[in-house]
Amino acid sequence: MQTRSKFFDDMSQLMTNAMGVAQGAKDEAETAFNSMIDRWLADRDFVTREQFEAVELMAKKAREENEALKARLDALEAAAK
Repeated sequence: MQTRSKFFDDMSQLMTNAMGVAQGAKDEAETAFNSMIDRWLADRDFVTREQFEAVELMAKKAREENEALKARLDALEAAAK
């Protein structure tokens, strides 16, 4: 039976712990970066996709109503002549 030396066991444990610390630091950095980006975007008053689509729909409906009213006005003006 082959035994592993204590040195290699200790090095293996040290590397495992170091990888855990590195992963934790990476996760913490990503969270901080995402928070910073969220704050920056909020300060710029950007709208969400849902808000944009709602306003876009309202504008389309207003254009359609304008076109219908213009056609009605044109018909009334033609009839008045």
